[in-house]
Parts: sequence; structure tokens; C-alpha cells
Amino acid sequence: MEERTQEQEILIKQNDKPALKQSSPKQVRLAISAFYFMQGVCFASWASRIPTFKSSMGLNDAELGSILFALPAGQIITMFFSAKLTTHFGSKKMLRATAPLYAIALTFLALATTGWQLAAFLVLFGITGNLCNIALNTQGVAGENYYGKPIMSSFHGAWSIGNLTGALIALGLVNLKMGMYTHFWMIALISLTNVLFNAKKLLNYNKPDTVVEKTKFFTMPQGILVLLGVIAFCSMATEGTMFDWSAIYFEDVVKLPHNKAIIGYASFMFMMASGRFMGVYLIGKFGRKNLLQISGAIISLGMALAVIFPYLITAIFGFMLIGLGVSSIVPMVYSIAGNNKKVPAGKAITMVSSIGYFAFLFGPPLIGYISQLSSLRYSFGIISVFGLLIISLVTKIREIN
Repeated sequence: MEERTQEQEILIKQNDKPALKQSSPKQVRLAISAFYFMQGVCFASWASRIPTFKSSMGLNDAELGSILFALPAGQIITMFFSAKLTTHFGSKKMLRATAPLYAIALTFLALATTGWQLAAFLVLFGITGNLCNIALNTQGVAGENYYGKPIMSSFHGAWSIGNLTGALIALGLVNLKMGMYTHFWMIALISLTNVLFNAKKLLNYNKPDTVVEKTKFFTMPQGILVLLGVIAFCSMATEGTMFDWSAIYFEDVVKLPHNKAIIGYASFMFMMASGRFMGVYLIGKFGRKNLLQISGAIISLGMALAVIFPYLITAIFGFMLIGLGVSSIVPMVYSIAGNNKKVPAGKAITMVSSIGYFAFLFGPPLIGYISQLSSLRYSFGIISVFGLLIISLVTKIREIN
């Protein structure tokens, strides 16, 4: 029998059902990865349809940017109690409840016929998405400890593969002229099937509280968690720009036809997924600190290439570099935060992500407003600064090993 680590023994003891005791680290890893994958598919199904919403509703860049504000607003709303719920009920129960809600919330988006309706449904999509996200990343930290290796980046890689898969499905269905409502319900049913088959293999484990005294309902992040949050902010601002605007960039700046504009989003997601699966090897080779700095440099290089040379091949290559650059940053930040010795995993991840998610809150509208005043190309150029900021911030954190 393979020798178990101390962390694995703790996890096995805290599982309260005999079936879960029989789950091997590999089975647990695959189950958690499946949830990351489906969350990625759901998000990409929405993101890849943004150009359709823009054209069908006759929105300009500023109007679209204002509407996109609604999704991260919904995510921010839940930041104040998502960690509390995950800590109280456990990440497994939270995932079983919120993953289906997230998938169903996706289908509501297709019902929107006006900008305010789309904004309202995006708030709901953001609320369910963030509740699912905190539970999922808490489960990911537990799964990483249970497996005994730094595999957090592979979980986020599964999310990216799901994102790429969702984008490719959307590309095919757009060209087949399938309606959004049918498209979104097809994705929702697949997600519900995943919950049915894989939820039983999740871990009934939450990192024991290392803080003995009673904690407040919501605690402001301090020390290293603030810096990790700002690094996450820079990465998420870049990701948010690519999620919401990459297809539009290829349509408006690179001048691709509407039904092929998703290629920009897909090229970004392809390298983002590839980079996350290479994360374990890259962390071992360069170390977290060096890899974070290298990633910041690659983000700036890729964004500069796509902006200075906005042609099909150079833009695709630039977007691929951006995808590679952001691929490992958030997984590393979450892993560092979730394994700190002062704050429980769920709260630490929430503290960091609460800062990071402000990038999603302000990033999409900012891109739209700058684009309306000048050009979408110029607004993308401003985002390249975030890569340089990541390099600077990482040098200030001694605790990264």
C-alpha cells in the first residue's frame, strides 16, 4: 500500500462517509478537476457570446462596459459572506448546492432582450459564480494537500481547458446558427450531470482554524494577503480584459468577421490552459517567486505585441503570450494564501480574491470607457502596465518560496 502523508491521514479521518474513505488521491483530483472544468465551460459560454449581445442590442463600447460591470458586482456582493458559508457548511456541500445554481443562472442570460435585463441576470450569474468559486478553490487547496504535490495550477488548468472547450463549442454553434437559449441549456445539463456523478468524491474537509479566538464576520486582509491580493488584481484585470473584450478586439481592431472573432479568445485560452498544466513543472524549475516575475514580463510583452502589431498572426501570438503569462499567477497566489499559517483556507482565499475581483469590477467598464474616448487598441495598451506591476510587487514578498 502506498504510504500516506500526514495531511492525507487528516483528510481521510475527517471524511464522514465510508464511500469517501475509498476515494484515492487520483479519484479526488479528477473529481475536483471536473468541477473546475465545468465552471470554465459555463463562463466561456457567456464570454464567447458577448459580441452577439453587443450587436443584437446595438451597444457601443461604453454601454457594453457599463453592463459588464454587473457580473463582478454580483461577485463582490457575496465576498462578505461566501467564506463564512463555506467554513460553516463545508466546501463539498457548498459545491453541491452552488454548481447547479451557477449553471442555471447561465441560461437566464439568454432571456435578456435589453441592456438592463442583461445587467440584472449578470448580477445573478456573478453571485452564484462567486459562491461556487470560493467553495471550489477551498476544495482545491484541500485536494492539493491530500494529493501531496503542488497541483493547484492543474485544477485551474482544468478550468482553462473548460474555458477553451466552451469557446470552441460556442464557435461551432454560432456558425450552425443555434440560439443562445438552447446553447446555454445544453451546457447547464452537462454541468448538472457532472454534479450528479462527481460530487460524492469531493472531500469533507476544511483546514482547521489556526486562529483560536473568535473571528469577525468579515476581516480585512492584512500583511502578505494584501500584496497577494494586489498581484491577483493585476492578473485578473488582464484576464477580465481578455474574457470580455478579446473577441471584440479581433472583430473591431484585427477586422475578423463576427463568426470568427472568437479565435482571439480561443488562442488566449489555449495557452492559458497549457501554462496551467505546465505549472507544477515550472514551479519546480523556477520557484514560485521567479515564475511570478517571469509571468508578469510575458504579460507585458504579449499585450505590447498585440497592440503595436494588430494583425491576425501577431495578435494571435500576442494573445497566446498573455494567456501563458496569466496562467499560473492566480493558482500560485491562491495556493500561497490558502496554506498560510494564520488564517483558515476559506477566509484567506476570500481575502485575496476580494481584492482581485475588484479588477473584474472596474476593468471591463474602464476598457469600454477608454475605448469610447480613444480606441480599443489604446485601452489594451494600458493593461500591459499590470505585468510590470506584478514584477515589482513580487520582489516585496519574502514569504513566497
